[in-house]
Amino acid sequence: MPGAATILHADLDSFYAAVEVRDDPRLAHRPVAVGGGVVLSATYEARRLGVHAPLTRSEARRRCPGLVLVSPRFEAYVDASREVMEILGSFTPEVEPISIDEAFLDVSGSLHLFGSPEQIARSIRAAVRSQVGLPISVGCATTKHLAKIASRVAKPDGLLVVPPGGEQAFLDPLPVELVWGVGPVGEARLGRYGVFTIGDLRALPPSTLASWMGENWGTHLWALANNLDPRAVTPAVRARSVGAQSAGDATDFDHRHIHLLLCEIEEGHGRRKFEKGRREGRTRGLPDMIC
Repeated sequence: MPGAATILHADLDSFYAAVEVRDDPRLAHRPVAVGGGVVLSATYEARRLGVHAPLTRSEARRRCPGLVLVSPRFEAYVDASREVMEILGSFTPEVEPISIDEAFLDVSGSLHLFGSPEQIARSIRAAVRSQVGLPISVGCATTKHLAKIASRVAKPDGLLVVPPGGEQAFLDPLPVELVWGVGPVGEARLGRYGVFTIGDLRALPPSTLASWMGENWGTHLWALANNLDPRAVTPAVRARSVGAQSAGDATDFDHRHIHLLLCEIEEGHGRRKFEKGRREGRTRGLPDMIC
């Protein structure tokens, strides 16, 4: 199915909090947060009242006096993650976990077995709900970056397919914070220049973004705003280091290479966090993950 939206991003909703609600039905439909000194995860009921990671416990209680605070149980989260990843692997061997609660899938080789990407996504959501008891959102698109944005827009507990040819119509009105790698600092900085949507970002010349954000990062942001993401789903986790040297003028450096390198660094960092958490979660928890 050439050009189909065969890249999926599956993302468990409010993962730690959802596991706690699953295991204690008395918590259903209540504002619940998981954490010790800081909030690691919060149900959508709590989020609507302003509770989110990584607020301190005292600030979370100030915002929501009726908040139910639960101590984290990392072993339960690791077990649930493993079950979900096994379900994803039953639909395709091309599964790339990037954290304890999310993964990319390439289902292009599974269409003859399980139907269209949308049908596969629906089957995944149903299987995770029935077998693990957790809600999961799935985005389907032609690139990894777009699939990740689609799953975020689909939350909570939703499914969104971005059809081929409709990528920019989908992206342009969305807030710039949804671009992978744009955090609160980057969002505020772009806002000072009047850039609030992905369409605003896409409309800028790359040279303007480079002057504002630095050449490498500006090129990277412009590429993602234009849905230029050549990365494939890579299920094998392998250590690697990447370096680049150039004796020529900086303008001769391939901007596409810069963008790809930055994408790989971001993605590799996420995979390393996932692998570290999987190895250490049973004994020391997952302190660097907020779900």
